Amino acid sequence: MAPKRKISKQDIINASVEMVREKGVEVLNARALASHIGCSTQPIFSNYSSMEELRKDVILSAASVYESYVTTEINANRYPKYKATGMAYICFAKEEKELFKLLFMRDRTKEMINDSDAITENVISIIQNTIGLSKEQARRFHLEMWIYVHGIATILATSYLPLEWEDISSMVTDAYEGLKKRYVIKEKP
Repeated sequence: MAPKRKISKQDIINASVEMVREKGVEVLNARALASHIGCSTQPIFSNYSSMEELRKDVILSAASVYESYVTTEINANRYPKYKATGMAYICFAKEEKELFKLLFMRDRTKEMINDSDAITENVISIIQNTIGLSKEQARRFHLEMWIYVHGIATILATSYLPLEWEDISSMVTDAYEGLKKRYVIKEKP
């Protein structure tokens, strides 16, 4: 008799992310996951005390995928750094619709929201250095710009409208330039 395959925590996370990618977070439950892996629920609950605990790891894994989009886009040098972060966000929404929904379109009323993560702090710094705003002004600028970019990303993630990449790029530039003009004019006496 062949020995049973040991199913690791990472195997469970990988299978969970795969399921979410394919069908959305709603399908993620112990039975469906066990069936997807080809095992009983025992390995899942040997590694996790609850499905909520697993869900947190799935969110962290999805966040890692998103962060790789940002890093890749910045390193590609197709756009200025700040625009690259927005374009990466939109690209992630377009290509990883269900992971995007999991990260950015879920109810977060019961979560502690921390906007000072590494990506946000780097983005604030880019805005400060590029436009010459204070940290607080740069945060406000980013919030306004992010709301706009999030709208485009949501349109793509939900397949609401088909948008061409060149049009998206132009829209993001237009919004950025409009905000920049408003913030710079505000600064002048």
